[in-house]
Amino acid sequence: MANLNFNTSNDTFRKLLGNGLRYKIPPFQRDYSWGIDEWDDLWQDIMGLFEEDGEEAHYMGYLVLQSNNSKTFDIIDGQQRITTISILILASLAVLNDIADEGVDSENNRKRVENLRNSYIGYVDPVTLVPQPKLELNRHNNSFYQNYLVSLETPPQRGLNSSERLLRKAFFWFKDRIASYGNRDGIQIARLIDSIVDKLFFTVITVTDELNAFKVFETLNARGVRLSATDLLKNYLFAIISSGTPHDTQLKVFEDRWERIVGELGSESFPEFLRIYWNSKNRLVRKSDLFKTIRKKITTKEDAFSLIRSLDSSSSIYAALRNPNDSLWNQDERSYLKQLQMFNVRQPLAMLMSCYEKFGEEDRETFTQILRSIVTISFRYNVICNLQTNEQERVYNEIAYKLSHNEISTKEEIYEILKRVYPDDARFKASFSDKEFRTTNNRNKKVVRFILLAIEKQQSGQDFDFESDTYSLEHILPENPSDEWDEIDDQTHERFVYRLGNMTLLETSFNRELGNSGYREKREVYKRSQFRMTQKVAEHYNIWNEDKIVSRQKHMAGIANGIWRVEL
Repeated sequence: MANLNFNTSNDTFRKLLGNGLRYKIPPFQRDYSWGIDEWDDLWQDIMGLFEEDGEEAHYMGYLVLQSNNSKTFDIIDGQQRITTISILILASLAVLNDIADEGVDSENNRKRVENLRNSYIGYVDPVTLVPQPKLELNRHNNSFYQNYLVSLETPPQRGLNSSERLLRKAFFWFKDRIASYGNRDGIQIARLIDSIVDKLFFTVITVTDELNAFKVFETLNARGVRLSATDLLKNYLFAIISSGTPHDTQLKVFEDRWERIVGELGSESFPEFLRIYWNSKNRLVRKSDLFKTIRKKITTKEDAFSLIRSLDSSSSIYAALRNPNDSLWNQDERSYLKQLQMFNVRQPLAMLMSCYEKFGEEDRETFTQILRSIVTISFRYNVICNLQTNEQERVYNEIAYKLSHNEISTKEEIYEILKRVYPDDARFKASFSDKEFRTTNNRNKKVVRFILLAIEKQQSGQDFDFESDTYSLEHILPENPSDEWDEIDDQTHERFVYRLGNMTLLETSFNRELGNSGYREKREVYKRSQFRMTQKVAEHYNIWNEDKIVSRQKHMAGIANGIWRVEL
């Protein structure tokens, strides 16, 4: 067997990047491809580290590096994780810069930016002002990463390839969460990053040449080594059933049920379903502990068959909850589930599975009311207030567990627990008054359209078709303003263009006609709009600036508070 020249170590992110070493993603390596699901998983894992009973560290898996000189390393496997953590840190630097620009502890926050940048991103040459990065991406991503993200310049919205758009989206996604977590406190943000770099660790395998890199990479990805959660569970349960002298019929029944479940869900969705199913009947388990927990509780053939039967009966409910158009739902339920999907909120699924099992057949009206309440809570808690989901998931799990174990049995008992994650009116209105949605994101665009249509219905009584192309989203202060908006500087434009108070509904033909016109011309068109909210803009505001946006958004917050509320 050929000699494999490599060494292994367990290193934190601080040890990897907090030194004079440099890392490169080979030019032809895969482009950046992570999306919201992966970002959210990483963020939830990080937030879990700071829980009262959280882990002391979070394992990020293997990192395969290649180097001939121990100074510069090619990242053979692990580039998505390293790149994403780097983006998270850059987003934190951007938030610290924003806080400093607002005059909050400016000198110290700028020092924090410089120190964190030098430690984990790289230094900026004092003469050329060109960044000297610790990390270089591949040929399709590096230019965008260095020129905009590392330099903390506002990334362009157009002319980007698909992976550059993901990098941009990741930056703003993490920036929103860091801003919410830090609450304008530079010390808190710096402490978060300081903890993250110490608590995230990798098993680092370093090889010396391409042949060894290929052998290690091939081995790590072999089916027998890196099994999916689906394969892990299947192999474990089959091992239990196959112990002793199982009857062929037993194995056939188990195999048929397994294939039916995976066939309905798809192998990619099975791990998520498994966690939601488990948390609908047991105390909350984090994704990283799920297989270990199941293995500890399922130890006999009886346990295994009981689990597969329960998974089989629950899989159809889970699949239906993920598909609003399923024939199981009535018109109202279909609408509520579509809203949950639009909000990208998954935390209530375990609770909703338990609620359906309890009420779905015998008391459908109660189930529908609970579903509606969950949608309202999700809008207030997740979409508008953007609160941490850890406590929310614990509350939903408590309800699911108590329903499954007959410790509660009524809607009133459920609502009493839900009060803990229902933002009160003051908090909701304050958050709504400051809320912005970057409508360069299609999901955000849908959410804003949904909000504005609900407010329009409240004001005019008209119920417009959500999917209609006859009207569109109008930014009163345009995304790309013409010279007629010169009185609004770039910084003000960046802060207010995506605020809810700056958005309204407008007929598509009018929108095309107006383009980026000044407010005077827009106002005349708004007067002719069929939308009452748009008419009101023209009626109430002679000019349009940041003060008017703030004023209008506060008024909208009061209306929204009346629309999205539930008496618990």
